[in-house]
Amino acid sequence: MKAKVSIIVPVYNVERFLEETIASVRGQEEQDWELILVDDCSTDAGAAVIEKYAAVDKRIRLVRQEKNEGAAAARNRGLEEASGRYIAFLDADDIWDSRRLSAELSYMEERKAGFVFCGYEFADERGIGTGKVVKVPHTLHYRQALKNTTIFTSTVLFDTEKIPKELLIMPSVKSEDTAAWWNILRHGYAACGLDENLVRYRRSAGTLSADKVEAVRRIWNLYRNVEGLSLPYSLYNFVFYAVRAVLRRV
Repeated sequence: MKAKVSIIVPVYNVERFLEETIASVRGQEEQDWELILVDDCSTDAGAAVIEKYAAVDKRIRLVRQEKNEGAAAARNRGLEEASGRYIAFLDADDIWDSRRLSAELSYMEERKAGFVFCGYEFADERGIGTGKVVKVPHTLHYRQALKNTTIFTSTVLFDTEKIPKELLIMPSVKSEDTAAWWNILRHGYAACGLDENLVRYRRSAGTLSADKVEAVRRIWNLYRNVEGLSLPYSLYNFVFYAVRAVLRRV
């Protein structure tokens, strides 16, 4: 039977987080979903954890990549496998509130939107919230999003009857998720923000997001080489990005 929501999770050496992340999906108020976990040639026992849950819950599927290609390719493989009308992305170390799907589906219907996202809370390596909650704007259009990179991957939901599935394909660049959101918005769609804290964003030591210098390089590359913005317009947007990025973390 076709699922209402296809949840796509790229998996690479995150065995220690998988049980909690999968449990947060199974605990959703909205139960009409399929969970597609794409293993990107992990060297730990993460695949065995997934197989254990897939054996008792047929909504859970393990998909194996033939070679390690990174998160973007893993998410794109998940898109190929997805059967649901709605697409949600979840990073393998993040945790959803039980209302994450039901609240966003209701909000999507209320706003007649094809792209929604929500607020989130930073969490420590144990998944415990730090109390720092990121609020999100009511609506983001392309030019606004260039200055405000607050759309977080584990919070997004798409209606493929309103936004073509091919627009959800992520490019092979660093910060591929942000590049994908900008591409969707550049095509004339709006992102509607639900200002509720429904996700815990685990910030683990050693993750890409923990490297601030690398984050700056990635966003600058998006401005200049992916979006093709002029130097002055890139600098203009970068100032807003930097200020908001600092405020989200203090």
